[in-house]
Amino acid sequence: MYEEAAPPGPLHGVARCVWRSASAGPKRIVPDGCVDLVAGNGEVFVAGPDTSAWSSATRPGAVLTGVRFVPGRAAAVLGVAADELRDRRVPLGELWGEQVVERLLAGELSPAQAVAARLPEVPPPDPAVAALIGRLDAGAARVAEAAAELARAGATGEQAAAAAAAAHLGPATAAAALAQHAERRADTTAARVEDPAASHAVGERRLRRRFVQAVGYGPATYLRVSRFQRAVALAPHVAGLAALAAAAGYADQAHLSRDCRALTGLAPRAYFRGPSTVDATARDQLRSA
Repeated sequence: MYEEAAPPGPLHGVARCVWRSASAGPKRIVPDGCVDLVAGNGEVFVAGPDTSAWSSATRPGAVLTGVRFVPGRAAAVLGVAADELRDRRVPLGELWGEQVVERLLAGELSPAQAVAARLPEVPPPDPAVAALIGRLDAGAARVAEAAAELARAGATGEQAAAAAAAAHLGPATAAAALAQHAERRADTTAARVEDPAASHAVGERRLRRRFVQAVGYGPATYLRVSRFQRAVALAPHVAGLAALAAAAGYADQAHLSRDCRALTGLAPRAYFRGPSTVDATARDQLRSA
C-alpha cells in the first residue's frame, strides 16, 4: 500500500506531497530528484536525492509516513546542503536533534508538522535555481538549452521571482532574503563589467554550484532523473517503448533503455510492465515512495 496526499497549506511550495506506505516486502525506490523525511519502523531519517535505485525493507506491518520535498527546497529546511545527503539515509537526529525524533516516533508529531515548525526561519527558494528546475522539468532537451532560456529572461524576471518568493516571509526575513538576492545580482553585474567575455562562464559555474547545494546533484543529472520520471508518468497512457521514449523527450528508445537500466537496475520491459518495481500500487504510482 502506498498513498500520496497534497501537502497541508503551510507546506505549500516546500513539499511536493505527504505520503504513507506499508509494504509486505522489499520495495524498489528509484531516483526522482527529491529528498524525503521518513518516519516509522522505529527510525526517522532523511532519504537524500538518489542517483540509482535502492531497496527499502521494513518489518511486517510497519507503516512509514513521510514528507517529500519539492526539488531544491529540502536543503534550506533541513539545514544541510543537499549534496551532502546524496545517495544517503541520514538519521534525523544528526540534523535536528533527538528530541524531535522521539516526538515523531511517539506519534506526538507528524513529519509534516515537524517540517512546518521550521518554516518561519527558512529563506525563500533561490530564484535562478528554481527557474532552471522548472525549465528542466518542462522538457528542456539539454541543460545548455535551459540555461540559455534563463539568460534571455534577464535580471527583471529573476528579481520579480525573488520578490514573489519572499512574499510569504516575515518582514525581517524577507528583507534579508531580498538583500542576499541583490548581492548575488551585484556580483554578477560586476563580473560582466570587469570581464564581459568571462561573465557567462562565471555565471554558469555559480549557478551550477548553487544548484548542486540545493538539489543534491548537477543540472545534467537532474535532467536525466526528471526525464525518466516523465516517462514513468506517461507509461500507463502510451503504448510501446519507442512511443514512450519519444513522448518523454528521449532521443530514441535506446536512450530510454540506457537511462532506465542506470536509474532502476532493470531493463525497460521489466520496469514498465507493471507495478512489480514498487509494491502492490497501481501503475500510475510507479514513482518512488
